[in-house]
Amino acid sequence: MISDILQGAGLPPGLADHAILTGAEPVLRSSFRVDAAARGSIAASGLVAAAIHAARGADMQSVAVDMRHAAVEFRSERHLRIDGEGRGEGWDAIAGLYPSRDGFVRLHTNFPHHRAGILALLGCAPTREAVAAELLKRDSVAFETEATAAGLCVSAFRTHAEWLAHPQAAALAAQPLVAIERIGEAPRTPLPPAAARPLAGLRVLDLTRVIAGPVAGRTLAAHGADVLHITAPHLPSIPLLVMDTGRGKRCAELDLRVDGPRFAGLVAGADAVLRSYREGALAGHGFSDERMAELRPGIVIGHLSAYGVTGPWGGKRGFDSLTQTSTGINADEATAAGEAAPRVLPCQALDHASGYLLAMGVMAAMLRRAEEGGSWRVRVSLARTGMWLRGLGRVPDGFSATEPSQEDIADLLETHPSDFGLLTAVRHAAILADTPAMEGPARPLGSSPAEWAA
Repeated sequence: MISDILQGAGLPPGLADHAILTGAEPVLRSSFRVDAAARGSIAASGLVAAAIHAARGADMQSVAVDMRHAAVEFRSERHLRIDGEGRGEGWDAIAGLYPSRDGFVRLHTNFPHHRAGILALLGCAPTREAVAAELLKRDSVAFETEATAAGLCVSAFRTHAEWLAHPQAAALAAQPLVAIERIGEAPRTPLPPAAARPLAGLRVLDLTRVIAGPVAGRTLAAHGADVLHITAPHLPSIPLLVMDTGRGKRCAELDLRVDGPRFAGLVAGADAVLRSYREGALAGHGFSDERMAELRPGIVIGHLSAYGVTGPWGGKRGFDSLTQTSTGINADEATAAGEAAPRVLPCQALDHASGYLLAMGVMAAMLRRAEEGGSWRVRVSLARTGMWLRGLGRVPDGFSATEPSQEDIADLLETHPSDFGLLTAVRHAAILADTPAMEGPARPLGSSPAEWAA
């Protein structure tokens, strides 16, 4: 599995020989190989970090990843504690799965503007009961289509066969798991000499939110990159996820509607930019990928989307839970469990896997720009990651696993002070022999200046 991931990203598959893999599935209760996907994607990102360290002049090191540790890290947000207390999962009261007239639909309303849009579309009171009553009057695909046209986040429940009949499935099948493409010319950008950590001295702008993109930034920070997370005062956030995925990053605020010149300066000093805004959103502010490559020849741009950028759903807004519903994963999980209602995976597996794959792809592109020059773009989508997960096969006894509690995984946690209080979180599962990953404390949004550290 890991060899295939690496080879697909243009890396030598023999790099996987440096992985030390332990543990067995099932760890989390699922018929899908969620545990194996966790170990594989985390190991792939760790191996490429080790390869960068070696390319900087150090010895190639081994990367150990345990199945149980990796699976638990795929649920890192569930295990985060502040001063010993959990913070919930950040779900809005009307988010989730509802019966429709002909099936089911799933709503994602965790951001206020998405919530307001759904309520306006339904014309009902802001309660689950009122939303449920209205959705029983709607056909699932018709409502999904209406909501999508309005820029809202809704998925109709589909079986896998129904998903395969959708033209977006064909568009995604033609795409690699991690797409890496050259988008501009630039001279070679040699890696700096070896330092204490693989990515030390490299700068990453993180313009992502929720889980997948922020996990990519957190991973790069864990291997030593200076990751500057950029948000704007008017944009909503989910505090739990800020605390979990923000570990090791500095956090600044810029409003691109008025702060374009300052952002341009940050791009000019960056090695990589991570973005998860809808396709065209940054370009509308004057920062297309090509423009950023002009500002910083040799830049690597990592782009995370829900359904890719081509096909009828290219650019469609979405989140992990919605993608599971629309692509048949919830249907097949329910069938395997002997249940009638759609069943979710035991974690946001598409988000987390996509985050580690995006981090891996960005690092792979950094190696390529050092060897051959150029500016690069890396694309990963949740739905394409879901196709990869399905392709790994199924676990016949997957539901025999016992749900791990906070006490069960105490050996995988670390605690350190933060601006939020005493923060307990799952430490990184990829154990590099010579340069262990280090996830620093999470910082509040806007707490750092919008500038690169000296």
